[in-house]
Amino acid sequence: MGSLAKHSAQPPNKRRRVMASAVPQTATAAPKTAQAVTPAAGGKPAAAGAAKAAAPKPAASKVDENGMWMIVGLGNPGSNYDDTRHNVGFKVIDELASAAGIDCRKLEKSAAVGKGELQGKQVLLVKPVTFMNNSGESVAALAKFYRVPPGRVLVVADDLDQPTAQVRLRQRGGHGGHNGLRSIIDRMGGTQDFPRIKIGIGRPAGPIPIASYVLQPFSKAERPEIDTAVQESIIMIKSVLALGLEKAASGQRI
Repeated sequence: MGSLAKHSAQPPNKRRRVMASAVPQTATAAPKTAQAVTPAAGGKPAAAGAAKAAAPKPAASKVDENGMWMIVGLGNPGSNYDDTRHNVGFKVIDELASAAGIDCRKLEKSAAVGKGELQGKQVLLVKPVTFMNNSGESVAALAKFYRVPPGRVLVVADDLDQPTAQVRLRQRGGHGGHNGLRSIIDRMGGTQDFPRIKIGIGRPAGPIPIASYVLQPFSKAERPEIDTAVQESIIMIKSVLALGLEKAASGQRI
């Protein structure tokens, strides 16, 4: 069963907003302790070596967006999880597949998949059936089999740190405490350079463990907002395919 590790006493904001951002999320892990730098044989000063080690990583290379895209929704398999907060990614894939007439019942690489075409692009719709914490197993295997680079693997997931039904598209970023995203990053060799749509589920107002909260169904009052957020996510996906990731992340829509 998937769980999210981050905690906050701050109650959720019920107002729905839609945001688009290309700025990576600030890392939540504690910074690594600096290691001592031993001078090289040629007598290079330690400070110079440290400065070199601290140099920023080069930006991710541009990905050809004209090949097949994998659209991945995260969740847990089984009808008892269908309407839970953690399964909103599955809900987006189900709605998208239904609207596009794509059959997603084929099992491949531990995922329910369906091939089709959206906005003139070949797509593979994916719902891992490995349970949330092991989502990366099927995602990495399918990406390798179909030769889809990380930049064309668009992941849809729930997010505790956004108000309920807020939707955000990001070009890349860390896992933010989400075990499904963590698994994908680990299984894809540590890369964070894959786009994701995050749908806010808020945080529990009372002393409810996070692991229990994410497996609860949305309340009756929340469902209309979540339904709207799902449709907004689908518009974002179509915008990425039709306009390109950079334009869609800047807020442009079809």
